[in-house]
Amino acid sequence: MTKPVTIAIVAGEASGDILGAGLVSALKQRMPHARFVGIGGPDMLAEGFESLFPMERLSVMGLVEVLGRLKELLHIRKTLVEYFCAEKPDVFIGIDAPDFNLPLEQKLHDAGIATVHYVSPSVWAWRQKRVLNIKQSTDHMLTLLPFEARFYEEHAIPVTFVGHPLADKIPLDIDVAGARDALGYRAEDQVVALMPGSRGGEVKRLGPLFLQAAQRMLQQQPQLKFVIPCANAQRREQLEQYLAEMSDMPVKLLDGQSHQAMAAADAILIASGTATLEAMLHKKPMVVSYRVAWLTYQILRRMVKSEWVSLPNLLAGKALVPEILQDEATPERLAQETLDAMENNARHREQADQYMAIHQTLRRNASEQAAEAVMGLLKKQGGIVCATE
Repeated sequence: MTKPVTIAIVAGEASGDILGAGLVSALKQRMPHARFVGIGGPDMLAEGFESLFPMERLSVMGLVEVLGRLKELLHIRKTLVEYFCAEKPDVFIGIDAPDFNLPLEQKLHDAGIATVHYVSPSVWAWRQKRVLNIKQSTDHMLTLLPFEARFYEEHAIPVTFVGHPLADKIPLDIDVAGARDALGYRAEDQVVALMPGSRGGEVKRLGPLFLQAAQRMLQQQPQLKFVIPCANAQRREQLEQYLAEMSDMPVKLLDGQSHQAMAAADAILIASGTATLEAMLHKKPMVVSYRVAWLTYQILRRMVKSEWVSLPNLLAGKALVPEILQDEATPERLAQETLDAMENNARHREQADQYMAIHQTLRRNASEQAAEAVMGLLKKQGGIVCATE
C-alpha cells in the first residue's frame, strides 16, 4: 500500500493561518488522503491539520521583543527539526515567520526534505543578503506580490507569484450599505474605523494612541462615530480597559468582523501590516501608523532600504496613503490626517482607481496557484505519481 503524502507546514500567526487553511483545502482536493502536520491555527485545524504546538507561541513581533521568548522559540524549532527529520515529510512549507521558518527550512533542506516558503520576507527592503540563505534553503518561493517575484527571478530562485487570497475573498465592489446596516449605522452617519492591530503588544502601543486621536477628532466633529474590530477576547478586554479610563465616547467594539468594519467606514486609522492591504481592497481612505520599541526602531531605520512601510504604498510605488510612524504618531497628527483623508474626496477618487487596479492584479485565486506550485515540486521530487493519489 502506498504511503500517503505528508505535507509539513508551519504558520506563525493569524494571517499565516488563513493562507495555510486555503492551501491545505486546495491540496486536499488534489490529494484527498494526504496528511498535513506542523503548526497552525484554528482555520488550519478546521481543515483537518495536526498542530504540534499552539500557533500563538510563535506570534511575537519586533527584534527586541522576541528576546524574552527566544529560549522557547529555539526549543520549538529544535523539536520540529527532530520530528520532521524522523517523519520525512514529502515537502515542508514555511508560511511567513521568516526568522523562525527560514532556519528551519535550511536544516530540513540539508536533511533532504523539499522546502517551500510561502510569503516572501521583505528582503527587497532590508537585510538583502538573506536572499543568499533563501537560495540555499528554499526549493521554491511563493510570493503574494508581483514586485517580490521579480526580485527572486533576478536572483535565479524558483518563484511563483500566486496573488493574494484576500484579493480573491474581498469583492471588487464593496457593499457599504449592507455593512452599515449590519453594524447598526445609518447611511448619513460618519464612521471612522480604528484598527490598532491584533497582537497584545501592538494594541498596548497603539490602542490608547488611536483612542486619544479619536477624542481629538470628536472635538472638531462631534457627530463622528467610531468602530473597532477586536481580533479576539483578549484584545477586546484590553480595549475595554482603555475606554474605561476615558470619558464617554461613541465607540463600538466588535468581535472580529474586521471586513464589515472596513466596509462601513468612511475612513480608517490603521496599524501597518496586512490589514492595510485589506483596507485598500475595501477601497477606503486610510492613515497608516505604527510604533515599536525604541531600540527596535533605531535598528530598523538603519537597515530598511524601502521608502515606505505600508502595502498600499509599496504596491503603488508611491505615497498613496499617509504613513505616520513612531514619534511622529501623536494624537493630534493622527486626528488631523484621518479627518483630511475622510474629507478629501478628490484624493479618495484617485486612490480608489488605483486601489481597484491593484486589486485586479492581486486577484489570481492564490490558494489554487500555490497548490499547483507545491504539486509541481512534489512531482519533481518524485513525491507523488498523480494528483489524485
